[in-house]
Amino acid sequence: MAITSANQLELLQTAEAVAREKMIDPDLVIQAMEDSLARAAKSRYGAEMDIRVSIDRKTGRARFTRVRTVVEDDAVENYQAQLTVAQAKQYKTAPQIGDEIVDEVPPVDLGRIAAQSAKQVILQKVREAERDRQFDEFKDRKGTIINGVVKREEYGNIIVDIGRGEAILRRNEKIGRESYRPNDRIRAYVKDVRRETRGPQVFLSRTDPQFMAELFKMEVPEIYDGIIEIKAVARDPGSRAKIAVISNDNSIDPVGACVGMRGSRVQAVVGELQGEKIDIIPWNADAATFLVNALQPAEVAKVVIDEEAGKIEVVVPDEQLSLAIGRRGQNVRLASQLTGLDIDILTEAEESSRRQAEFAERTKLFVDALDLDEFFAQLLVAEGFTNLEEVAYVDLDELLSIEGVDDGTAEELQARARDYIEAQNAKAIAAAKEMGVEQSLFDFDGLTPQMIEALAKDDVKTLEDFATCADWELAGGWTTVNGARVKDEGILEKFGMSLEDAQKLIMTARIQLGWVDPSELEAEDAPEEDDEEETEE
Repeated sequence: MAITSANQLELLQTAEAVAREKMIDPDLVIQAMEDSLARAAKSRYGAEMDIRVSIDRKTGRARFTRVRTVVEDDAVENYQAQLTVAQAKQYKTAPQIGDEIVDEVPPVDLGRIAAQSAKQVILQKVREAERDRQFDEFKDRKGTIINGVVKREEYGNIIVDIGRGEAILRRNEKIGRESYRPNDRIRAYVKDVRRETRGPQVFLSRTDPQFMAELFKMEVPEIYDGIIEIKAVARDPGSRAKIAVISNDNSIDPVGACVGMRGSRVQAVVGELQGEKIDIIPWNADAATFLVNALQPAEVAKVVIDEEAGKIEVVVPDEQLSLAIGRRGQNVRLASQLTGLDIDILTEAEESSRRQAEFAERTKLFVDALDLDEFFAQLLVAEGFTNLEEVAYVDLDELLSIEGVDDGTAEELQARARDYIEAQNAKAIAAAKEMGVEQSLFDFDGLTPQMIEALAKDDVKTLEDFATCADWELAGGWTTVNGARVKDEGILEKFGMSLEDAQKLIMTARIQLGWVDPSELEAEDAPEEDDEEETEE
């Protein structure tokens, strides 16, 4: 096929037809044609030549040119595409390094093989352009709901026609035992859009918590308008769900707006989710209040929050325990997902027995360590004393405020507590030295003898060993394993060591060892302080 005036306009017509069919820019098709013609020309004139083709967008005329670049004398590697400054002077009066010498060459006749090759290049370019167009179209749909038609099922996965492309609904993203047949209409949440070699892959989900949130946004105009805000969602797909909402307008009830007249709005969502029961809960900035709401319909007697551990204890009446936990732990699991806290549920009887056990344990400590009778030890515990350090170093007036305690008794209590602590310290130091703890660790401020003994039992025996510890190794922490929060016990956690305290101690040890320059730390902190000052101004 020769590029003649007879088929010049046909090139443009073909490009426009392909562009319309594939819904891509006609210019991309013409660029693909230019690349394919250039490749065919190289096979005719020589692969080492830099042959370029430009097609006039109005007339369709294809112009073939040979391009040679001016390079330094010792940099010529390809004599067909490069030339020296001296060689370029016969084409240009004052050639410079990097200049291009362009010569027009005769158009080529495309033989059968060359024409087939050109066609493949064009098709490949068009496919790439089509994939880019599809990815650009669907990447902005991520996080929204899309409607489609079921095309087929492959190994439990559903292939969905979404208009200008296909999407996949994986088996584990379907609600319960949902089944679909070809041509069924389906609504799903666009969970992810990935650019892959075979084209953009659109992944759908009907189990994602955000699918329910988007459904409410479609059914409740106040959510769409931003008057009501969805703060958290937790789902057990196909069974039960909880959604926390808050109103930015005091005159609008967020729960009532989501329920709708006679439950019309929530029922529309329930119908789409295959009958999934939905608890609509008012969100509250106070974690305890929010949790009480989240555990509905169970009644809560008391809430105890450990913010550092991200853990919360809920005390419920004995008869409310099964309701609070829910079938197979469903209610408490959803409440935990909704609040982001690890929840322990206790009955009032269990909490009472635990309090009694703690009371008895502290009473025994004071009886054994301070040589007191049980009644007096119980009196100390009842007044809020939890350990010997509090008794030994508390202000004397606090002991004198206890009924029946005079100056002499208070001083004797403190003396006994201090003697016991010193004896325990001496015992811990001896045990630590026996285990091989170096003096550098004893001289380090911030660690008690009992802490040093505990570190030694964990094979931390030098200041260098201590400086290589991570903060969570000392203070403990929480990690998530298979969706469940697992406790990591810290070496010094039983001594009340917090993560912040552990970080400070470890950094101090590193500075003392010369591993960290304190001036560098100050320099790192300085910009943040400046930013804060600017903000305050």
